[in-house]
Amino acid sequence: MKTKAILILTALTLLVGGKSFAQMDDCQLNLSLFVEPAKAKNYEAALPYYEKLIKDCPNYNLATYQYAEKMFKHFIDNGDKEKIQSLIESYNLRLENFPKKTKQGEVLSDIAKLKYENGIGTKQEQFDAFNEAFTKHEEDFTSPKALYAFFSLAVDLYDEGNKDIQEVFDLYDAVTEKIEKEENSLAEKLTGYMDKQDAGTKLSSKEERYMSAYENNLKAYGQVKGSVNGKLGILADCPNLIPLYEKDFENKKDDVNWLKRAAGRLSAKECDTPLFFKLVQQLHNLEPSAKSAYYLGQLADQEGNTSKAMEYYNEAADLETEPAAKVKIYRRIADNFRGKGSYGQARTYYRKLLEIKPSDGTSYLRIATMYAKSANNCGTTPFEKRAINWKAAEMADKAARVDAAVASSARAAASSYRQRAPSKQDIFSQSMAGKTVTFSCWVGGSVRVPNL
Repeated sequence: MKTKAILILTALTLLVGGKSFAQMDDCQLNLSLFVEPAKAKNYEAALPYYEKLIKDCPNYNLATYQYAEKMFKHFIDNGDKEKIQSLIESYNLRLENFPKKTKQGEVLSDIAKLKYENGIGTKQEQFDAFNEAFTKHEEDFTSPKALYAFFSLAVDLYDEGNKDIQEVFDLYDAVTEKIEKEENSLAEKLTGYMDKQDAGTKLSSKEERYMSAYENNLKAYGQVKGSVNGKLGILADCPNLIPLYEKDFENKKDDVNWLKRAAGRLSAKECDTPLFFKLVQQLHNLEPSAKSAYYLGQLADQEGNTSKAMEYYNEAADLETEPAAKVKIYRRIADNFRGKGSYGQARTYYRKLLEIKPSDGTSYLRIATMYAKSANNCGTTPFEKRAINWKAAEMADKAARVDAAVASSARAAASSYRQRAPSKQDIFSQSMAGKTVTFSCWVGGSVRVPNL
């Protein structure tokens, strides 16, 4: 009896196991029948097996959804708009079945972008789709186009009366901060390769590909940042900001966060209004900080008290811990020194700024301008004095490569500086080809004369 029971149990086990193995074999077979034609871009042949996979084996293999994305994008690009919903469904199945192997913010933003670009749902529904991706998985929300669409919808909803202007401003801050974070990360990597090149080290083909990708991505983020600023447009101009904050001042004057935002916007736009003084004084009374010290510096600047302004700015820089705010302070200090002709001190602060924000092409450009303006003080011979323009061109080149927003003007500046540098005839007559010119003035460093 006992032996009979064991035999029955074994038979049942084999029967169940056999079904499991058979089912596993079907999944493997259908995956192969889907993936092989998909690899060859024969998507018509692949599609039926994809449909079998998502019906019977939705969690069998991540490759199902990786190739499905390529397949449906192919169909959509070739005019089959019905496949848009199929792609969205595929994205959702991937999120459901492979959450740990999926960058969820990236996929959610792709879904939202599909809805936005194809007019699926209301603007509020499209905005909510982007908002879910951004608020829950910001680290993976990196698409420049998606970031612009997200902000653009917020402005459209405001224009239709469905969103408060303060919400638009808050989102602008968040999106801009995200863009600059991505820019800085890319620029830091790019600068590392540029420094290797400047040191005379030849990059590998892999490093050159990375370098090209970083430059292209920086260009995309720069373009989107410009589009975001353009979309915000007149909403953030002084004629709109001043009455908005004047209206709310009495009710909000004890709200430190509101005071910071209001003072920050008026400061950024350099709005000339007594309200700014009221905001700054109130903020400094409630919570003395780096920001309030900075704003007091601005007020001293406006009154023409440069030395007092510099005291406040330096105090603000010492107190500030937020990178973006510290950048603003260093820029103000650097620009003040530059305006007074104190180029060495100005460069010190531009460099401090670049340590925090390596994608700031404007700082490189201003250093380049100071180098070029110092030609008469940086050499003992006409050749040495003109050679400083090569140094200026190097800085302008860096500006063009790390910051798409200034790339065009930076390339033009670099070309102009090289035209002012010694000519081929000068290099030949002075026998300077390939030699090094060292600068003993504030610029310091050296530059290698081009070979003929």
